[in-house]
Amino acid sequence: MKTIRKNADGEKTGVSHTENRNGLWALYHKELADHLCSKRFVIILLLIYATSFASLYGALTGLSTSSDSSTTFLFLKLYTTSGNSIPSFSTFIALLGPFVGLTLGFDAINSERSNGTLNRLVAQPIYRDSVIVGKFLAGATMIAIMVFSMGIAIGSIGVLVTGLVPEVEEVFRILVFLLFTCVYIAFWLGLSILFSVLCKHSATSAMAVIAIWIFFTIFMSLVANIIANVAYPIDTQWDALMNSYNNYSLELNLNRISPYYLYSEAVSTIMNPAVRSVNVVTVQQLEGAISGYLSFGQSLLLVWPHLVGLLALMLISFAGSYVGFMRQEIRS
Repeated sequence: MKTIRKNADGEKTGVSHTENRNGLWALYHKELADHLCSKRFVIILLLIYATSFASLYGALTGLSTSSDSSTTFLFLKLYTTSGNSIPSFSTFIALLGPFVGLTLGFDAINSERSNGTLNRLVAQPIYRDSVIVGKFLAGATMIAIMVFSMGIAIGSIGVLVTGLVPEVEEVFRILVFLLFTCVYIAFWLGLSILFSVLCKHSATSAMAVIAIWIFFTIFMSLVANIIANVAYPIDTQWDALMNSYNNYSLELNLNRISPYYLYSEAVSTIMNPAVRSVNVVTVQQLEGAISGYLSFGQSLLLVWPHLVGLLALMLISFAGSYVGFMRQEIRS
């Protein structure tokens, strides 16, 4: 079965589905090899591993303090416990994960165009969609390899050092946490590829993604707080009595626009079974509630909207880069 598509010169050409898959597969392997042989990727990998092991060291030093208050789900605390002036592994990933996606995609297209290799690339028996899809899949594969290898390494070292053996539920929670991390970083990969398509220079695309990263990580919470205080002021005791609920709800919903906040909230929920709600809880709702831990399935019900939101953001960013690349003129 053949499909009519346009090649780099805009001419209609018939190509079989098998040939198109082979072209995508070849480009996917080529991009994987480029990432693995890249000095930039090796430097980023060493940086991420160094920070991960530093967070593990901090978790091990702070684990004794955490175990005094609770001896339940201790293995999960290897990923969420902070040491003295050392953030936890989940905090490190939330902050540095976008940097990984940025470095893998900020020059995916514009560097090929500026070096003159894009014309030679599409002159091969492959099509435009194979180029952009292959680059995204290769980057997503590298992200998955990096994230799961780090997660498994931290768990393995934790078992050897502490002697803790994770329960089945803890393993499931860690796997979901790593899956969330892959989707979260893949969103930033898709966004960086989008700016690589839109911007002519690699430096411009990198600065644009860095600006968005800094805004969502640092300034989004400030903007949400300002908007909530303007809409529902709590300056006086009467305003606080009347507007506290609406103020907090609006600020929470605005913060959830940020992928950083969305990811952090989901991770804190899935990695801490004591978290029983991600929304506002009133005093009436707390009456008669029995304290305890949520099961894995119940925690998953709380965070599945976050996963859907992150997946939607990732697909939207990649769809934007896909459409932009397909509509651009390749020939200089």
